[in-house]
Amino acid sequence: MLGAVIYRFPSRSMKVIAVTGTKGKSTTVFMVSKILEEQGEPVAAIGSLGFKIKDHTWPNILKMTLPGRLKLQKFLYRAKNAGCKYVVLEATSEGIAQNRLAGVNVDCAVFTNLHREHLESHGSFENYIAAKQRLFLKTINKHILNIDDPYFEKFTNYRARTKVTFGKEWGMITSSKFKNQDPKLELKLLGDFNEYNALAALAVAYAYNLDMDKAVASLNLIESVPGRMEVIDAEFKGLKFKVVVDYAHTPDSLEAVYKNLKPRAKKLICVFGAAGGGRDKWKRPEFGKIAAEYCDGIILTNEDPYDENPNLILEQIELGFSKHQAPSTKSQTNPKHQIPKYEKILDRKEAIRRALTLAESGDIVVITGKGSETSIAVSGGKKIPWSERAVVEELLKEKGEGP
Repeated sequence: MLGAVIYRFPSRSMKVIAVTGTKGKSTTVFMVSKILEEQGEPVAAIGSLGFKIKDHTWPNILKMTLPGRLKLQKFLYRAKNAGCKYVVLEATSEGIAQNRLAGVNVDCAVFTNLHREHLESHGSFENYIAAKQRLFLKTINKHILNIDDPYFEKFTNYRARTKVTFGKEWGMITSSKFKNQDPKLELKLLGDFNEYNALAALAVAYAYNLDMDKAVASLNLIESVPGRMEVIDAEFKGLKFKVVVDYAHTPDSLEAVYKNLKPRAKKLICVFGAAGGGRDKWKRPEFGKIAAEYCDGIILTNEDPYDENPNLILEQIELGFSKHQAPSTKSQTNPKHQIPKYEKILDRKEAIRRALTLAESGDIVVITGKGSETSIAVSGGKKIPWSERAVVEELLKEKGEGP
């Protein structure tokens, strides 16, 4: 609350839209911001994709999606002074539990979905849910709710002046409605999950009485979201294939990415790791199990090891391989080209280089876990500067033989 007092409660002069959920927060914030901007509204945004005040953007290097209370209030103060009418932000469970939204007047709370996540930091799944619920207890004006999510009812009993539900077939905002009208919702973004993100954004537009036709048109124009199913057309040593960069960091999101890409690829070559620092260790073998089911080639690598032994993290991922039949070891296009069941290359750049050399025409190399993040967290509190897309583009430009 001290930060709010110092900066004179800047959120009271703006409409703060807080998006919470296990998946889809970043993309929903991105979509809502686009809709508002293209209807002439001055917007600020906060999240893992970075910071934005009107046309000025800069990366989020904090290693936390929602800033601490003082930094957050300072940002809101700057947004207010810049003339922003709306602030769209990601409200993480840890941020809510740590009272980072203290002194912030949240006008609209958005619930995307709920899956097991951050169990170590919250102590239990029930505590994780309770942290999310606190946002809706705090917000009394507008609630936007995913009616298709199994935990929908956990968020319906909180008081709000306006409630808008969304879903594929049920709710006030539905896929079926927006696919059978003019203009139609025709997303360029891959994945069924992006359809839900779009519906959440449209529900926000509806709650604020925005032009819905313009809102649909804005979503249809989005080509990509940085680090979220971001597609790079690749040509490496005469072979044409695609590279997909995605933030997927939960078993559900990883499976959703693989399930979407698998039918589009001759071979799916997967590069991933798992976060260290004691974060959700239960996920590691689950990642291995999912990768073994969908991937034709697997390269395990560093993600954010923090102070944990990175080799032990990869060994815990490997435990999941035994839970499913091992992936194919041969290329579909060239039987002589052997794809390893999996390799372990701790150096993330070298792991990506290896994946690119394994790819053939028609394949997809999918790199998950970092998305648009700007650093890799290693021991001693150090951060190594990192850009997944920049590394991929650099390696694709190389003319050497590679590994």
